[in-house]
Amino acid sequence: MTLKRNRSHAVILLTVDIIATAFFAIMAIIMARFAPDGENAAHRVARLWGKTILRMSGVFVEVIGVENIPHGSPIIFMSNHQSNFDILTLLAHIPVQFRWISKKEVFRTPLMGPAMRKAGYISIDRENREKAIESLEEAAQIIKNGKSVMTFPEGTRSHDGTIKSFKKGPFYLALKSGVPIVPISIIGSRKIMPKKSLHIEPGKITVIIDAPIDTRDYSVKHRDELMKRVRSVIEDNFYNADLY
Repeated sequence: MTLKRNRSHAVILLTVDIIATAFFAIMAIIMARFAPDGENAAHRVARLWGKTILRMSGVFVEVIGVENIPHGSPIIFMSNHQSNFDILTLLAHIPVQFRWISKKEVFRTPLMGPAMRKAGYISIDRENREKAIESLEEAAQIIKNGKSVMTFPEGTRSHDGTIKSFKKGPFYLALKSGVPIVPISIIGSRKIMPKKSLHIEPGKITVIIDAPIDTRDYSVKHRDELMKRVRSVIEDNFYNADLY
């Protein structure tokens, strides 16, 4: 009886989250079209969406190191990726405007894809090198215009809870833009909703925001060194954080 009740609750929660997501996607499209600050307004709607779904799902988020986020100048956030709830968490708890860089498949999602485009988020075609470079050039221009960007350098969610190898594209962007990288470690989101699961388990997510890394200390030929440094910071906080 308890198992059936738990399953029913999970189905209801997922259904409510889907309806709420559709509502906020429509609102983001409307705000992007009619608000004076279009894309920024759409991102604020996305932030509210993140906070709403987290609360409805019974997910508490602890943020450590928010003071490490520079204000007044653009940066590149790089985070590990364990769950779809990472997206909600970062939208809800990173207190600056930013634009997502995401794989093109996400932009094919009904309602959500158009909302992301209206918010100025950037699609990456990882199967087409030329188009991927064009997208990174677009992201570089966004950064030059004063906006920060957010990316998952693993490129996709981890299926086993470990941190996977990093793609080189985000680091090419960082070096081309010359802006700092802020490493982020997300802990606990896989327990909320792992990859290939639709079940939502209420719980806690911890976000650790580390100090900015100055990319001006690196040249393009030292890109791998920069990548190793960022990965080392994210891994150290992910695997070794004392959260108790």
